[in-house]
Amino acid sequence: MTKTVLVVDDSSSLRALVKIALTRAGYTVMEGSDGQEGLSQLDRGSKINLIISDVNMPNMDGITFVQRVKQHPKHKFIPVIMLTTEDEQAKMQQAKAAGARAWLTKPFNPPELLDAVSKLASA
Repeated sequence: MTKTVLVVDDSSSLRALVKIALTRAGYTVMEGSDGQEGLSQLDRGSKINLIISDVNMPNMDGITFVQRVKQHPKHKFIPVIMLTTEDEQAKMQQAKAAGARAWLTKPFNPPELLDAVSKLASA
């Protein structure tokens, strides 16, 4: 069965690049342009196996988004990868405390991203 990944990032070009890498690897991709839209996608009821989220976004940042996801009983076990330009230890610790399982920096390396996705999407 195909795994579904939700990509949440305010950059449409970044979402497109991640989508290309994931769809070529056989994943189904859903998208959100910020944390609010990401939560809306989750509420639509499709089974999401993994979330990839940026940190810095308008309306709702990535760390707040992860906190909200993890508070929801139906979604709290979905693994989250943060994909961001941020490399501050404090931000990484905040994301980990919120429930993120991995941290990758932009520009991303597609094989590294796919490796993390394959490990966490099947967890």
